[in-house]
Amino acid sequence: MSLATHLLLSGFLFLQACGSRLRQEDFPPRIVEHPSDVIVSKGEPTTLNCKAEGRPSPTIEWYKDGERVETDKDDPRSHRMLLPAGSLFFLRIVHGRRSKPDEGSYVCVARNYLGEAVSRNASLEVACK
Repeated sequence: MSLATHLLLSGFLFLQACGSRLRQEDFPPRIVEHPSDVIVSKGEPTTLNCKAEGRPSPTIEWYKDGERVETDKDDPRSHRMLLPAGSLFFLRIVHGRRSKPDEGSYVCVARNYLGEAVSRNASLEVACK
């Protein structure tokens, strides 16, 4: 058996064992709208956009400075909401002298069983008043 045939067969058996079948129309995620840098005033709402395509539809997660961002999906009291298309909506920007939980560098990550795609970095800065 050739190496290519062995790898193909191994991959097929792995997908069957995991209860998932690779369909010809399935494809890995791809970011089609990257977030942009934003400067926003404290207490104001803002949105970091992210849109991805893939089949099956990818899940979207956001990371700030390398740490996963908690949204209303994790905590209903959160001021950050993950919108259906994948964008991150801030009900209000939280910013204080000691705590600046919203300011930083953000990326969105789209995942499905075929892989993941990472957006470009976008910075969120709080404007000085």
